[in-house]
Amino acid sequence: MPRPVRLVLVHGSQVSGAMWSRYPALVGRDVDLVTPDLPGHGARRGEPFTWPAALETLDAAVGPRDGAPVVLAGHSLGGYLALAWASRNPHRLSGLGLLGATAVPTGLGALAYRGLARFEQRLGADRMARALDREFDALLPPSLAAALKEAGYGFDGLPDAWAAVMAECRPEMLAPVTAPVLLLNGQLDQLRVDARRFRKAAASAPWTRVVTVPRGLHVFPLTHPAETVAALWELVAWSRRDRPPGGDVSGRPGP
Repeated sequence: MPRPVRLVLVHGSQVSGAMWSRYPALVGRDVDLVTPDLPGHGARRGEPFTWPAALETLDAAVGPRDGAPVVLAGHSLGGYLALAWASRNPHRLSGLGLLGATAVPTGLGALAYRGLARFEQRLGADRMARALDREFDALLPPSLAAALKEAGYGFDGLPDAWAAVMAECRPEMLAPVTAPVLLLNGQLDQLRVDARRFRKAAASAPWTRVVTVPRGLHVFPLTHPAETVAALWELVAWSRRDRPPGGDVSGRPGP
């Protein structure tokens, strides 16, 4: 039988783990799929979003060092969080995927996101929710759009979440990561602009792939799940390679 792999998928801002609801059927039964809600999102909308609490969520999702290979991938905000977690645990993972999260959050890009966050706060939660409802109704199958609506949207933590991304996340954080790295973006994704810089920064990775989903927008994991899983599968396949008993992906002994 194929070696069981824990695949942790972290959602982006505003939505929830429900964004991955079509993925269990695509990744296969031999993959332990974990799709947590971040603080301030989904079932945890009543909790304040903080960067430390979000990283603790990833700690719990990755789980104990029990010998199971772990692939961690996140979309947008979830991708930047995956980057931050991996930089703190550079030998823990068997694969790292950054989806729609390869723009350096400084300069004009940071100003744009600060402006967007302020604009969304002025709109208010009700109007923002209606806007997302319309977007998902237009782009997604009815069952997935309904799942996202039922799980609810998280808006309160947006300013804090993106302020933390701008303060904390840089491509150079990939430098110590010893797992293979996937940099996956939609062709029309505004957060793909610095993919080459992220690829160059992953100096310790055994390989780094830059993959573009044709005609994909920033929400490509929702609109193009098959293409997303096809790209993630290379990380899953890599993670099934033999590793020294009790060691991490680099072969170093565990603590």
